[in-house]
Amino acid sequence: MRVQHRGRGPRRRYLRLSGAAGWVALALAAAPLGGCETFGDVTGSIPEAHQEFPTDEASLRDYAERWGKIYDQDPGEKLASINYARALRGLTRYTEEAAVMQAAAVKAPKDFEVLGAYGRALADVGQLLQAKDVLTRSYSPERPDWTVLSVQGTVDDRLEDHAGAQRFYREALKIAPGEPFVLNNLGLSYALTKQLNLAEDTLRQAAASPRADARVRQNLALVLALDGKFAEAEQVGRRDMSAQAATANVHAIRAMIAQNETWRALRPGASKPRAKDDELAQPPPTSEPSG
Repeated sequence: MRVQHRGRGPRRRYLRLSGAAGWVALALAAAPLGGCETFGDVTGSIPEAHQEFPTDEASLRDYAERWGKIYDQDPGEKLASINYARALRGLTRYTEEAAVMQAAAVKAPKDFEVLGAYGRALADVGQLLQAKDVLTRSYSPERPDWTVLSVQGTVDDRLEDHAGAQRFYREALKIAPGEPFVLNNLGLSYALTKQLNLAEDTLRQAAASPRADARVRQNLALVLALDGKFAEAEQVGRRDMSAQAATANVHAIRAMIAQNETWRALRPGASKPRAKDDELAQPPPTSEPSG
């Protein structure tokens, strides 16, 4: 029997790495900021070859229902499992996603594509060490998969191994030069290590890609604001939202930097935050949407 979908909880904003739904370091606010529903998030989408993936929520729910029915007929079947898990992930139903891919991995324990999707799902539910192990087994050294390498990077970033994460991103970029999703993750990783100049340059490369979406540009705006370039951050935001919303988002970032030690710690010359802020590094409950 298929797991029932849970209701959508209050929205939160997190600095997010693509690929693994990797929650890293910072939280913004419990309510949308200035109407920007993707503020602080990076795209969680990595292109996959099976089916055209919907972009709006209504279509995504239809997609999930369709593939859920197919999955119910043969739980663990590869194509149905991967497409159904993708839909659950898009709806932020991470626990269900992980359960679907676990069944597929039991059925096909050596299938690289299944293991890659299972490792990503484990990362989505915060089982980072298990995700790290599964992802390591999801490709051969002779034929690495750039999408999996990027997910491995997000897992390492969440484990605070930023140097290891950046190595994975660079390896992914050797296979997929200029890939905006990987560049975006690398840029955010640089930001987490207070290398804001590198973060800005890398995110500019990502945002310049015709395949970059609004969330990539919002991460560029975020890094610009962290470096005190508020006017430029607002200009970047205006590419995807109204001038009023872009201004509100920049004001929200300024307020967060002023009020939160974890945010201030990413600015040039700042000291490391105290341990009491550690709870901000924890992933949110899986019932809450990512934006």
